[in-house]
Amino acid sequence: MMFEEKTMKSDKLYEGKMLNLRVDTVELPDKKYSKREIVEHPGGVAVIPIVDNDSLILVKQYRKAVEKFLLEIPAGKVEINEEPRVTAIRELKEETGYSTDKMEYLMEFYTSPGFTNEKIYLFLATDLVKGEASPDTGEFIEVEKFKIDALIKMIERGEIIDSKTIIGINLAKKYLDDKQ
Repeated sequence: MMFEEKTMKSDKLYEGKMLNLRVDTVELPDKKYSKREIVEHPGGVAVIPIVDNDSLILVKQYRKAVEKFLLEIPAGKVEINEEPRVTAIRELKEETGYSTDKMEYLMEFYTSPGFTNEKIYLFLATDLVKGEASPDTGEFIEVEKFKIDALIKMIERGEIIDSKTIIGINLAKKYLDDKQ
């Protein structure tokens, strides 16, 4: 049975550099009406950078929304008219200094479809060449290397709590296990 909601009206409340906020009035399957607050996001990429056949490169940065330093796989926003693979290559280089010609698309997923249309395109990066990072203005990042088994334990202990990173680490573990 399908219970689709029909949009009757949409009001844009905020337009920003990274996201927009709108409120939709929807008709429910029972013919009643409700409001839905929607955060519009252009989408992003996340990169699983594998080095030394058993390690990942992660970035640590302060995330104001949760008031914590988080350990994450490199990621960033897709620019207007930019292909996600191009974004992945750019973000990997900017945030970590690493570059590669081996950027493989793995999957895409919605981050929180209950209130946002943000979609993350996930890539696997191998055959990395080390270089100099060049983070965006106002972006302060520490680059760290971890063995995959240590990262799995960090997830289990609740030390890694970012969803795209947890997905990425688990896929990296499977990829590395399959290679052996």
